[in-house]
Amino acid sequence: MEAIASALSDPALAYPAALTLKVAAITLAFHLVLGLGLGWALAKPRWPGRTMLDILVTLPLVFPPLALGFFLLLLLGRRSALGAWLDAAFGFSFIFTVKGVVLASVIAGLPLVVKPVEAAIAGISKSLGEASRTLGRSEWETFLYVIVPNIRGAIVAGLVLATARSMGEVGITLMLGGNIVGKTNTVSLEIYNAVFNGEYPRAVVLSGALGLASILVFVLLRRSARPVLT
Repeated sequence: MEAIASALSDPALAYPAALTLKVAAITLAFHLVLGLGLGWALAKPRWPGRTMLDILVTLPLVFPPLALGFFLLLLLGRRSALGAWLDAAFGFSFIFTVKGVVLASVIAGLPLVVKPVEAAIAGISKSLGEASRTLGRSEWETFLYVIVPNIRGAIVAGLVLATARSMGEVGITLMLGGNIVGKTNTVSLEIYNAVFNGEYPRAVVLSGALGLASILVFVLLRRSARPVLT
């Protein structure tokens, strides 16, 4: 109990906890928008570039996080062409910044949103879309008012999985964010630091807190879907 009280009352935990919640909220918004858009695009068969997009979306599921983070570090670093251009044109950098932590979080969980949405859209009867268009609705209105309400369960399931995955992300975040104390250290990285330093009671407490936060997100998202699912 003393170890738990000591870990939870540590002032150094305030910033990682606040950063984790902030990143989770931003990531959730990105996952909702990108999950719907990419899922809709991938549900459409046989168009140029579809296979490449599918590979890029699925890559975080099959590629080691540390290796993926390293390649992103090379791609977006200030010595790279893209990184140098972003820095010179916009003063914008993903490396060792909160933006990098957000990017890592979005990338880690994105396929877990896109794939359920893609499958759900593909499984919807084409007659629903045809009926909507017959009534004069545009493609965008059909997607927003017909397709989305009918796949709400898949959207919520994907967001739950993606949020849990993103909140526990370490590998990509470590490479892009740099684990800078007081700047880019999330709760997941604090767990990593605690284990690395041999502070196992602290690691256990933080792991439990992160698990409870993930469960809370699950409960809230499931409740938001209940009126449609039932």
